[in-house]
Amino acid sequence: MLTPTMPAVPGHPGAAPEPQDAVPPPVPAKAAGAPATAGSALRQSLRRALHHLLLNPMTLVGMIVVLLLIAVACGAPWIATHDPLRQDLAATLQPPGAAHWFGTDEYGRDTFSRLVYGARTTLYIVGLVTIVVGPVGLAVGTASGYFGGWVDAVFMRITDIFISFPSLVLALAFVAALGPGLEHAVIAIALTAWPPIARLARAETRSLRKADFVAAVQLQGASPLRILVRHIAPLCLSSVLVRLTMNMAGIILTAAGLGFLGLGAQPPSAEWGAMISAGRRYMMECWWLVAMPGAAIMVVSLAFNLLGDGLRDVFDPRS
Repeated sequence: MLTPTMPAVPGHPGAAPEPQDAVPPPVPAKAAGAPATAGSALRQSLRRALHHLLLNPMTLVGMIVVLLLIAVACGAPWIATHDPLRQDLAATLQPPGAAHWFGTDEYGRDTFSRLVYGARTTLYIVGLVTIVVGPVGLAVGTASGYFGGWVDAVFMRITDIFISFPSLVLALAFVAALGPGLEHAVIAIALTAWPPIARLARAETRSLRKADFVAAVQLQGASPLRILVRHIAPLCLSSVLVRLTMNMAGIILTAAGLGFLGLGAQPPSAEWGAMISAGRRYMMECWWLVAMPGAAIMVVSLAFNLLGDGLRDVFDPRS
């Protein structure tokens, strides 16, 4: 016999489950603070770096001094109170006062105005040397570290030869061969400043050349030049930038030494090392002739060192 089936009663234990509307899967929400584009990510990274620099008071002082140096060099015609080349033999060796804030030299020229225009010379030397040294050292170091073998041996032996001499002595040798002058001093300083950059870039490249992403790019058929330019060199830029910033103090001291010996900027150009050299004959009676340019060299060199320390803390992945 057939037994009649009873209609299912909702809620009864034997009843089939009621059909429910399909619920779409939850869409993952965007993480808070996640950058939308590469440009916004770069801006966030720069903001974090600037925030870190501003939190360090010593780095902030160095940054302010460097920015002040740039502002003084750019606005020298408006900041200087006198013509730096104008001689006034009736006002020679005057002490600091209202008419001449930092006194006058043996030719009656205003020391403050010459100090202001000397900032232009210093910034000119630092800028040109950095522009030359950075790409040369980065190219030599990355090529040496990536290819290895005889390329590494040749480049590093040349680097060792340059490093084995003190920078000032080697710069003196180059200037003696090229002749005195500001441009020749820039070339001589650049020839002595690139080996440390090359050493640093080589060490960074040797730690990156066996990385997985480099192997993946090689499997895709990328040329060594493309790998160096597009993938390895950008990762070395942060370390090279920090080293260049900290090298600027040495560049300033070397340039001042060449100017002191008469091999840098030639008279009547205003240059801090040359001002110290000219004032050393009167330094016992006229202290401002040596103290003012010497203090400028010390303050600017210290500022670049402090800024370099701050940049190293920002770009160091272990910090």
